[in-house]
Amino acid sequence: MLNKKFVVEKINLITRDLGALQRFSSKRFSDLAGDYYAYAALKNILMEIIGRAIDINDHLIAKLSLPENETPKSYKESFLLLAELGVLPEKFAREIAKSAGFRNAIVHEYNNIDKEIVYQTVGQAIDQYKSYCKYILKFLEKAKIK
Repeated sequence: MLNKKFVVEKINLITRDLGALQRFSSKRFSDLAGDYYAYAALKNILMEIIGRAIDINDHLIAKLSLPENETPKSYKESFLLLAELGVLPEKFAREIAKSAGFRNAIVHEYNNIDKEIVYQTVGQAIDQYKSYCKYILKFLEKAKIK
């Protein structure tokens, strides 16, 4: 059975972190890039937001998938499978799925990820994850999950 409380708690944490992320959007890149602690906090907040969404994805997939559905092989695929399950619109799922790769780049610091790229994703992450939360809550409401 789908655990609505679990999903809503994750949504609340994402929403809280989006508020924290919003504070970074008003900083200039030069200020952020030069402040080790602020930049580290920014990366951590982004990882937390994306990670919590992946937790939601995994839970929904585990509870909604049919036995014949393949298990996602990557975090990116978890977003795409939510589109197949009717939770997210397909176009949106394809766009937000890219954030899973971005999360991996931050976590593993692939090629010492460019600080400016991280900075530039802040606004996009805020928009995408606000929409993600709305889609998930709308799905729960529409499916009458209690």
